[in-house]
Amino acid sequence: MRLRAVNSLFDADRIVANFSRMDRAFLSVELPRGNGPVMPLQEGARMDLPEGTHDWIKARAVTSLLVLRDGRIRHESYHLGTDAQDRRISWSIAKSFLSALFGILLDEGRIGSLDDPVTRYVPELRGGAYDGTTIRNVLQMTSGVKFDEDYLDHDSDINRMGRVIALGGTMDGFAAGLQARASEPGETWKYVSIDTHVIGMVIRGATGRGIPSLMSERVIAPIGPERAPYYITDGEGVAFVLGGLNMTTRDYARFGLLYAQGGRIGGRQVVPASWVTASTRSSAPTAPGQAGYGLHWWIPSDSDPGVFMARGIYGQYIYIDRPRGVVIVTTAADRNFREDGVHEANIEMFRRIAENV
Repeated sequence: MRLRAVNSLFDADRIVANFSRMDRAFLSVELPRGNGPVMPLQEGARMDLPEGTHDWIKARAVTSLLVLRDGRIRHESYHLGTDAQDRRISWSIAKSFLSALFGILLDEGRIGSLDDPVTRYVPELRGGAYDGTTIRNVLQMTSGVKFDEDYLDHDSDINRMGRVIALGGTMDGFAAGLQARASEPGETWKYVSIDTHVIGMVIRGATGRGIPSLMSERVIAPIGPERAPYYITDGEGVAFVLGGLNMTTRDYARFGLLYAQGGRIGGRQVVPASWVTASTRSSAPTAPGQAGYGLHWWIPSDSDPGVFMARGIYGQYIYIDRPRGVVIVTTAADRNFREDGVHEANIEMFRRIAENV
């Protein structure tokens, strides 16, 4: 049943509903939200959206758009039958959540250094493609591991991985089984999602705990979400940390606000300010003219200092403009997200919204 659901996950007549109910297609585990109050998002004066925004929402199959300025909601809308209670799939926005957790644990000394080899914490990766790779390499997507991330190719590594999850297989075994390298560690930047799973393995190896409980305690509870999020898991209950987090749009915005405020929210420093700065600046060797990449965060090309984003396939974004105090969240079901110019047009729309809020 799960395999059939995965094979029809992105069908035109199902994709919107599927992205709100991923727990129907996959095994999952809920992340407790904690006993604290919901972090308030105050209502601000409603803004006029820039000209062309409504056409963009329709063209990009946007399912929600939320704009914060200085922690106040200036725009919030839901589309294509979705609503504020939907826990929408994050896809690779989840990578930036894992980066936040990693930064907290690094600051606590649970992990020694970004330059430690991943095999120090994950011995089962010895002898494979990740042997000799450092944590920094993996966070920057410069592991050099050969991994095909073509979502449109049925036999690509990323789609094979999806079927492993659907059939109750083990992600750890999938990662440990990778043997080939495309380049030496640290030499070349190439976005490969399995790197994020390895970061999850490092965290589990360093702490002896699963990601859901750690994420719940250190990141989710402090931001005061409205609804408990959940992770997709593999057959062993291991969280799909590279893209399996599901939350409401407002709760994604709370996470964005945390980073817009330098890792601080509700009067508490949750993520070290030094990690927020280090992880959201361009440090990976991306090609000239490309978007920059930090430690599991994106930096749009030609952006002002302090502008960065979390980004997921099919149109998921948390766009943060710290100098302006703006956080923009979109969820979407954009089956044309890979077409030339789509991502660049999305960034331009976010810039226009941030300038006009």
